[in-house]
Amino acid sequence: MSGRWYAGATDTGRKRRRNEDAYVVAPPLFAVADGMGGAQAGEVASRLAAAALEDSDSRGLTGRERVISLIGEANRRVYERSSTDPSASGMGTTMTVALVEGNAVTIGHVGDSRAYLVRDGRMEQLTEDHSLVNELMKSGKLSQEEAETHPQRSVITRALGTDPNVDVDAFSIDAQAGDVFLLCSDGLTTMVDDADILELLERHHEDLDRAARSLLSAANRGGGEDNVTVVAFTIAAGDGDTAELPVVAPSEEETLHGAEPAPAVDTMVVPADQVEAALLERGSPEAEAAVQRPFAPAARVRLALAMVALLGVAAVLLVWGLVR
Repeated sequence: MSGRWYAGATDTGRKRRRNEDAYVVAPPLFAVADGMGGAQAGEVASRLAAAALEDSDSRGLTGRERVISLIGEANRRVYERSSTDPSASGMGTTMTVALVEGNAVTIGHVGDSRAYLVRDGRMEQLTEDHSLVNELMKSGKLSQEEAETHPQRSVITRALGTDPNVDVDAFSIDAQAGDVFLLCSDGLTTMVDDADILELLERHHEDLDRAARSLLSAANRGGGEDNVTVVAFTIAAGDGDTAELPVVAPSEEETLHGAEPAPAVDTMVVPADQVEAALLERGSPEAEAAVQRPFAPAARVRLALAMVALLGVAAVLLVWGLVR
């Protein structure tokens, strides 16, 4: 290969002011985290989770046990911060982890960031989204085409940091020489379809740094509505590079792509019992209630801001009337 056998990259996108994604490239460990929460809480959540992977003591554990242990520690740290810091209350993050051990790649997963495998010219999604629209699709209430444009497609059913314990999907893949694994936040998959992702990975499979940059560019060309993060690595005979790299997280000064950022839908978490209600009947009052309840705090903030704006306008009109 002309480039490294692994690469990672992140971009704020064209619509967001800050980057709430973080990633880890520390062979044999790789991960992507997509934070959520008000103000800068999403940023804090993803950074805490990413840092936990590198400095947690998981010696003696391998494979599935190690991945679950690492994600569990990340969950503990985010939840502890959320519970003790009022400014971070309610924050959380997705996390998708890959651990390479010999010919086995173990995947750990919480949320809607994804892991893909590219093998023999085909791409397979390895993880299952923990999201409301995925539950609706599995129940037959929603088609794949409808899911792609559903207004609640960013509502997730599982995340790190929202509860003391988290249920982790973890499994191992028998890797083959030439396999390419891709971890990514939904800022990529909502902007670029699978066929185009595969085409770019195939085109630049000899240089994963270039592949990663190309995927970020494609997401921004597609609209760049969210932060986008990708981590890629390949399995090749003779690759022995195990040099550890630091966690890469958003910088303090974010670059804004585009003149006026448009409002973006924040990721929210719907508890499992509310998902069941949403599955009762698509478009029913129960479904609407299940979807809307998690948005109540944000809705109250928007209402408060609107009231402040209206009061400001009223004050200006009053002063103008007095001056006349």
